[in-house]
Amino acid sequence: MADTIDNLLHETRRFPPSEEFAANAVAKADLYERARADRLGFWAEQARELLHWSTPFTTTLDWSNPPFAKWFADGELNVAYNCLDRHVLAGNGDRVALYWEGEPGDSRAITYAELTSEVKKAANLLTALGVGEGDRVAIYLPMIPEAIISMLAVARIGAVHSVVFGGFSAESLRARIDDANAKLVITADGGWRKGKVSPLKPAVDEALALDHGDGPADSVEHVLVVKRGDNDIDWVDGRDLWWHEEIAQVSDEHEAKPFGAEHPLFILYTSGTTGKPKGILHTSGGYLTQAAFTHKNVFDLKPETDVYWSTADVGWITGHTYVVYGPLANGATEVIYEGTPDHPEPGRWWDIVEKYQVSLFYAAPTAIRGFMKQGRQIPLARDLSSLRLLGSVGEPINPEAWIWYRDIIGGGRTPIVDTWWQTETGAIMISALPGVTTLKPGSAQVPLPGISIDVVTDAGEPVGPDEGGLLVVTEPWPSMARGIWGDPERFKETYWDRFKERGYYFAGDGARKDKDGEIWLLGRVDDVMNVSGHRLSTAEIESALVAHPLTAEAAVVGASDETTGQAVVAFVIIKDSQKSAAAAEDVASELRNHVAAQIGPIARPRQVYVVNELPKTRSGKIMRRLLRDVAEGREIGDTTTLADTTVMQVIATAVH
Repeated sequence: MADTIDNLLHETRRFPPSEEFAANAVAKADLYERARADRLGFWAEQARELLHWSTPFTTTLDWSNPPFAKWFADGELNVAYNCLDRHVLAGNGDRVALYWEGEPGDSRAITYAELTSEVKKAANLLTALGVGEGDRVAIYLPMIPEAIISMLAVARIGAVHSVVFGGFSAESLRARIDDANAKLVITADGGWRKGKVSPLKPAVDEALALDHGDGPADSVEHVLVVKRGDNDIDWVDGRDLWWHEEIAQVSDEHEAKPFGAEHPLFILYTSGTTGKPKGILHTSGGYLTQAAFTHKNVFDLKPETDVYWSTADVGWITGHTYVVYGPLANGATEVIYEGTPDHPEPGRWWDIVEKYQVSLFYAAPTAIRGFMKQGRQIPLARDLSSLRLLGSVGEPINPEAWIWYRDIIGGGRTPIVDTWWQTETGAIMISALPGVTTLKPGSAQVPLPGISIDVVTDAGEPVGPDEGGLLVVTEPWPSMARGIWGDPERFKETYWDRFKERGYYFAGDGARKDKDGEIWLLGRVDDVMNVSGHRLSTAEIESALVAHPLTAEAAVVGASDETTGQAVVAFVIIKDSQKSAAAAEDVASELRNHVAAQIGPIARPRQVYVVNELPKTRSGKIMRRLLRDVAEGREIGDTTTLADTTVMQVIATAVH
């Protein structure tokens, strides 16, 4: 494999911060200087400023047993107390913590005092059910307030939560219950999705009844069920309990006990894994420090006036860090929404922004490109003037989607923070700092203060300006994963062995550093194609395709080719407004030529297939391995994690 990844697509548009935004920004340029001068001292200062410590720490980092870090290890704190009680004690109990919007239109506003009371009751209930310090609790819920209450109650009593996304199958749920040896499952009868109730309790029943050779899941003692969907469910007396009945019988008096900073907080299983699930373990003090620091500074949070909305589900890491722990640690007011962005009609998200006067908005590029496909007239029919900052998460955002997001959703004035991070990193690692950074559409930009990142060759040497390579983290950081649950060797092999001699964490992503030293993500290294000896990034070719006025979305894969080794094959969705413009073969020819003109003949797709949809997981990630199966004429692989399992048959029929 060559040392560097070719990169040929360049973006020259720049957006410096407005004078007004810069003058009032939360983040200041001196954060970088302070972190460079004393990195560990900087993180210790953030931990002390942003969190309440029951026992102050005296040691910042213990890196004596890499790659297993210990941050603030002799300090003690309670994560839930930091997210709740201290805000009430500071006089902010009447501040709204959660504006919850149900898909059918029902809603609740929950203050910090009310949320604290609910979490205390839930903590007492869990204790009464025999859940104690270190026990694992599986949470399988829709986006309802009880999901957040459950997570915080588990954290409050020193137990460990494993949130499983409500779209996962019974088999996936069971694998996660078994791996964590969960004692309790918290679920709901069902949740609303696309206008109807999606059942959840039946999947739990099926999961617990599955025979994996060792009989049913013996570790689970109780299933606590929130009544949400009113759908018919089966009931196991003695095991199954209604949340509302049990919570009514417990007190809301509960003292939060402090735990060590390295006490386990949660296990989160990475999506799309095959075989044994990979449970990423995060602990308390370091994780909460970086969650609070990044949420405050990257989103320019002013908790007294802002309404913040991350559209992520709590089943993913974004939902953990930027729906639950970061915002609540900072005393923010936030929106959570149960349903899909297009129910009962396209524009539901923008209705919610208008209703709650959302000022800080965080979503995935996949969703943004979906809105581009529907057309600008939908968001332009709403009043989005409350928005003052936009964020992007989950995958690289191509420059055209970035510009559309800023111009149409942000009214041509909002900064955009394009954030790079992972389940394993726990919190944002690379992002612009609003008010400080001159923005470059499509670039993740710079490591945050206190974070050390580089782009290197296969041999671990830094790449030169405008060369592509492998993204690595070169120094430990507070919110880093502390291992894979029950499998420390796999943790080392997966993330640390590639650059073992240098002690680098390898993220699995390709990136390039531009002449300013700023970082552009090139997608997963697995998605890099080798065409006639050139290593090309799928992300760059997709960006070129989406830059064409016809294209709403694109996914690019490499397919085997006798002449070039691999050939570029593209799957594109045409904008609704352009569908009558030309025949599919004319569109394909135009787009092939467009890529050649934008990037170079080497990147010209061998084929461009016009499709109506792309295979995506419920979190919005495109499953490129399935598109590779189609491009190479193979039998299509496992589609169980797709939001719509029929999509691949439609694509395969269209292609062949």
